[in-house]
Amino acid sequence: MLVYPSGVDVSSSALRFLTQQLRRHPRPIGSRWRRLTAGRQALLTLAHLRMGHTYAQLAAGFGIGTTTAYRYVTEAVALLAALAPSLEDAVRTASTKAYLILDGTLLPIDRIAADRPFYSGKHKRHGMNVQVITDPFGRLLRASPALPGAVHDIRAAREHCILDALTEADIRCWTDKGYRGAGGTVRTPCWRRWDTLSASRQAVNPSHAKIRALVEQAVATLKSWRLLRKLRCSTTRITGLVQAVLTLHLNSSER
Repeated sequence: MLVYPSGVDVSSSALRFLTQQLRRHPRPIGSRWRRLTAGRQALLTLAHLRMGHTYAQLAAGFGIGTTTAYRYVTEAVALLAALAPSLEDAVRTASTKAYLILDGTLLPIDRIAADRPFYSGKHKRHGMNVQVITDPFGRLLRASPALPGAVHDIRAAREHCILDALTEADIRCWTDKGYRGAGGTVRTPCWRRWDTLSASRQAVNPSHAKIRALVEQAVATLKSWRLLRKLRCSTTRITGLVQAVLTLHLNSSER
């Protein structure tokens, strides 16, 4: 395999943060020697998450075995995922905001037609449903655990207890028509034919869409990590990958 220099468009603060976490980790598990230093392992993980490089490509670039590359990435992802904010943390942060925006996004996966639970009829492809919560400016606050793509947005929000948590905290939430019937503090567009709506209701939908559109910035931020654009791993690992990306993004945005 040919090897060439490449660049990773991630801030140096993300590299320093992950390196710091990895330096604290070997001691509790009793690891005495490693092929890569903590800094190189952090760079390996960022290259995988940001660029979507395969383990074989990473192994060739860093001069290690494919199994070692897989083990190093898995270890770093688990550390980052454990630091991701919970729903309670997101609600606590949201209590200082005027409102939140909630939307679901589909992370494409590599599956065959027979895997119906993962097929999204809305997007016409296989994937995993992730619920994204942002503040009024479209800044990412939380990404939920991943569910099969066939799960509807409102069902996913209910299974993750997002709707109950927002209603209990009395936090208004703007969503699209996929959350119709959610109740509580959730605000959805008017659901009728355009020509049957009153003039006042016709004015509501455009303003609602203008507010809710900012969530697309958060979705784009999430998918700027190229690994999430086409996942070829086990579906049981996707939640950890999403939470790891969320941790890195939040850490970088705070600096």
